[in-house]
Amino acid sequence: MGGGMVVAYWLTEHPAIVGFRWSHSQSWGSTWYFLVSSIAAYLSAALALHLLLRIAGRRRPLPLGPLPAVHSLSMALVSAVIFLGTLLSSAAEIRDTHWFWLNRRTSQLTHPLQWLLCFPPGTRPSGRVFFWSYAFYLSRFLHLLRSFFLIARHRGDDGDDGSGGGSLSLARLLSNYSIPVCTSFLFLEFSQSVQVMTILSTTLSSLVVYGYRFWLGVGLPWGVPFPAVLASCQAMFVACTLACDFGVLLLHFCKGGCNGIGAWVFNSLLNAALLLLFLLKYNVKGRPCWSCVPFPKDDRSASRRPLAAGDNSTTVLKDH
Repeated sequence: MGGGMVVAYWLTEHPAIVGFRWSHSQSWGSTWYFLVSSIAAYLSAALALHLLLRIAGRRRPLPLGPLPAVHSLSMALVSAVIFLGTLLSSAAEIRDTHWFWLNRRTSQLTHPLQWLLCFPPGTRPSGRVFFWSYAFYLSRFLHLLRSFFLIARHRGDDGDDGSGGGSLSLARLLSNYSIPVCTSFLFLEFSQSVQVMTILSTTLSSLVVYGYRFWLGVGLPWGVPFPAVLASCQAMFVACTLACDFGVLLLHFCKGGCNGIGAWVFNSLLNAALLLLFLLKYNVKGRPCWSCVPFPKDDRSASRRPLAAGDNSTTVLKDH
């Protein structure tokens, strides 16, 4: 068995993947109570850390050692595995089951590629793709740890643009981290359409950004100004999201309906909030506001110079 076949087996054909089923009784973290309580606990812990640092009057970042670099490496590897698993599983589903995709309302066969945007009505959260959707949901909790690093690195009460908007920046930070947990939960709970494209685009961007963070975190040189690359990734991410949303609407009204459309509408409103934060990243003078990005990024100073090993300094509360 070749290396490619081994990878394909472990990412698409393993019994745990093929036989996966989202269940409140069998899947960890699958209940509404868990979702609400975990987000409430996260917000409480993050706000408590922020208040403790302010009460202590600490003006310097807390030393975090190698923790940010280890976290970045973990997120990059997890994102790479989920991206590859989702991609291969989608191809396997299209290969194996596309002839079953009969739209119940129009009695017409659904084109395999339409499935990437619009699940047929009656789709259940089971099988390969939903296994990786579940892995993506769990990875959002690992992603939450990043916000604690950012709070610990914060100095002073000013916002990232020096305008005194520290409280607003904290609110943006926490919303940018907690909203993806909600959206990924709805993917599974309602078998929401378009989640395949969302997971692919999100994990690919996370792989690039967290890989960059790890690269600088261990003190390796970086010769290309990363903000330019990051801005391109952000623009592509937003454009992909808008194009996919337009495709879902078109297929829903022209092809007889898409599964989980109610959850899609709710998630679209949440994504619109993140898009608004993305647009607000440019202030009146046209300078970037680095706390308002819809997916992870590193600080401006790190992009201008190579970081020495163990250099965790930063001056702003930033990031998604």
